[in-house]
Amino acid sequence: MAVGKEKADKITTLQTTAIVVSFMLAAGLLTLPRVMVEDSRTPDVWITIILAGGVVFLSGWIIIKLSQQFPGSTIYQYVQRIIGRTVGKVIGVLLVIYFVCIAGFEIRSVEEVTAFFLLEGTPAWAISAPFMWISLYLCMGGISTIGRICQIIFPITASIFLLICLLGLNVFELNNLRPILSEGVMPVFKALKTTTLTFTGTECMLIILCRMEKPGKATKAIGWAIGIAVVFYIAALILCIGAFSVEGVMTRTWPFLDLARSFEVEYLVFERFESLLLSIWIMQIFCTFTIAFYCASLGVSQILNGSYAKILFILLPFIYILSQIPKNLNELFSFGTIIGNGALILFTLLPLPLLLISRWRGMRS
Repeated sequence: MAVGKEKADKITTLQTTAIVVSFMLAAGLLTLPRVMVEDSRTPDVWITIILAGGVVFLSGWIIIKLSQQFPGSTIYQYVQRIIGRTVGKVIGVLLVIYFVCIAGFEIRSVEEVTAFFLLEGTPAWAISAPFMWISLYLCMGGISTIGRICQIIFPITASIFLLICLLGLNVFELNNLRPILSEGVMPVFKALKTTTLTFTGTECMLIILCRMEKPGKATKAIGWAIGIAVVFYIAALILCIGAFSVEGVMTRTWPFLDLARSFEVEYLVFERFESLLLSIWIMQIFCTFTIAFYCASLGVSQILNGSYAKILFILLPFIYILSQIPKNLNELFSFGTIIGNGALILFTLLPLPLLLISRWRGMRS
């Protein structure tokens, strides 16, 4: 990007919150109840979500303190100053690979869900191609354009989510959540790793904090984002367990979509809500894909000192090819687990040492 365009490419605190929460809430919400219940075998996993939210906030706070050391620079730029050019570029490449994998996972998730629930028999490329090209066009406008889109889309998805949660109370059975902590606290902690992986999203602050109009309010932005994500995940989990029981949730691939299919409202335009939910939620996944695509493309352009616009076009086919590697849903979910483990290593073990080294050396931009 040109220097003048970079100066104009700024986002507000509210847009930052919308970007982070959009990066967190994607395909993971549709599968989280099943994944958590499989690990814990108890209805008390809503406690795990609260604990995971605290862990992620701590990680996000460290990321923010690191990025605030170098205002105006992304991690791709300042990591080379902290630990050297060669090692810094290697870490930058690892971050690019991570964001490319996130983008590929989201694209493939859209293909699978859309082909199964909405457009049966439609070729995968016909679903993903418009999705990817529109995202490329959006990324050409920079992070400010992405921030405005997230700010528009998130309230819509939140409204539909709230409506489905309220209607889901019709099939909700409180007894499926009782008794609380009947098996002790160990099952709650057993699912902590899986839940924390689902909360990945604050890592985008390593790239976008330098574009904030008020970087000092970054902690407030991620605090709101994590709080919103915690509410969404707890609501989805409690309603799914209340409707289907622990055993029932474990047998469903997309529990929250099945919840939307489990009730009907007569005399409305939409008597069945899963299609409405999916149509809206695809926009949320679109935001996640776009953010990951932007972070990866910006990283390549800054590591190689190349044209950001050209990198967007070059990277797009690689993302699509990567998205087609999983042969079925099981391999796709395994791919998601690998991405989550990579995020745990990169963003739990990396930011704190970088922060300590930069403080020790007294480095500031």
